[in-house]
Parts: sequence; structure tokens; C-alpha cells
Amino acid sequence: MLVGTLFRAGNWLDGVLRTQVTVDGTDATCSLIEMVNGSRHLEQLGVLMLDGITFGGFNVVNIQKIFQKTGVPVIVIMRKYPDMPRIKRALKNFPDWEERWNNILKAGDIYKVDNINQEPVYMQFCGISEEDAREIVKISTTRSAIPEPIRVAHIIAAGITTGESKGNA
Repeated sequence: MLVGTLFRAGNWLDGVLRTQVTVDGTDATCSLIEMVNGSRHLEQLGVLMLDGITFGGFNVVNIQKIFQKTGVPVIVIMRKYPDMPRIKRALKNFPDWEERWNNILKAGDIYKVDNINQEPVYMQFCGISEEDAREIVKISTTRSAIPEPIRVAHIIAAGITTGESKGNA
């Protein structure tokens, strides 16, 4: 299960969305597109923030396709700079590894975003300028090193799947 939160900047929770993806599958892109396009909040979405480019193991997202099909810019957030050779080796266990790898490469360059008094995060983006993506990440990073929409989505997902979140209230 993937949980999405709708925020105004990093301060105001407006909604919660959810969808399902297959572990190590290939449906994350379509599931996210359907979730976004089926939401009553679609018209107010300014950007879609993803916690990494893979979900459910190695269900790799195509951020260009998400932007193309939803019209919503995409920012991928990573807590650490990814070990690309290691990821590529792991993907080679899948018969369609080249397509999955190409989705990662097509997501573009990885940029470091320094946050005041926090560890840096890394980002990729589509449908938005680097300057605007940086500003959105910084504005929405209010309580931890990661943007608030992602932090809150984690707390909600943990509470739903395990019965209790691990985060602090």
C-alpha cells in the first residue's frame, strides 16, 4: 500500500490518498497515475513528491509518464545518494531489468538539497525547474530532514499496516 498526503507547503494537511502496488512489480507508475487522476484534489495539486523512485522493492516509477498523464510535476526525494552500480546489479535479477533501469536513468540527474540544521536530501524532478523544485523541498521540510508530506505519509502508512506508527507525535 502507498499512502499520499496533500499539503499546503509543509504546514497544512488537506487530504490523504492511497493506492496499491505489487511487490517487485511494474504497476507503480499506473497506480500513481490512477490515484492522482482519480482524486477530487487533482486541480489543487502543485507537485507530486515521491519517497524514492522505487516502491514495493523494485517497482520502479516512470516520473516522465506520471507528469505526462497527470500534468502534475514530480519531485523524487532520496535521503541518501543512491548506489547506482548496486541498484543496477540488483535489477539484473528481473527479466525486464533494462526497462526498469531506463526509468531510473530517465528520471534525470540527482541534485543535493541542503536544508538548514538538517541533513541534506537528494532529488530528481520532472515538469518543474530545478530552482522551483529546490524551493518546494525547502519550504515543505519543516520538522525533519525530509519534506513534511512524505514524513506524514510514512506515519499514516505505518499506523495502517502495523497498527501503530513509530514516529513521534
